[in-house]
Amino acid sequence: MEKRERRAGPRLGAMKIKLSHAFVWCLDQDEALRFYQDALGFEVRTDAPMESMRWLTVGPPDQPDVEIGLLEPVPGASEEDAEAVRRMVAKGVLGSLLFRTDDVQAAFERVRTAGADIIQEPTEMPYGVIDCAFRDPSGNHVRIGQELDPASGS
Repeated sequence: MEKRERRAGPRLGAMKIKLSHAFVWCLDQDEALRFYQDALGFEVRTDAPMESMRWLTVGPPDQPDVEIGLLEPVPGASEEDAEAVRRMVAKGVLGSLLFRTDDVQAAFERVRTAGADIIQEPTEMPYGVIDCAFRDPSGNHVRIGQELDPASGS
């Protein structure tokens, strides 16, 4: 395997960059909110009306600086464009959310009990995790993984 050369570029030094927000489209914000609260245990970060939309974000309780926006398709777009986005969302092809947990079996049972559309039961993957996959109520692809313990082989 050939080693790639690193490009010379500006050094960031002490500057830090952290994820603050990620967004998924949802077809019904109230339904999405119930799912992310009940099935995943997330808490509401922001729920605010705006001019042409509702700014709704949730996040894991132990990551208070991370917000996941649950947005309805394309505020201000033409109805034709908004409908195209809705169709893509429902197919689950506009992105994914991936989460880590310390108990993938319990997380899987919680999402299954909540009625999620299961894509994959917990499965050991060749890249060092056991993960499961499902679709949220809008069709977005969501995975939850647990790192394998290399010392125990599981």
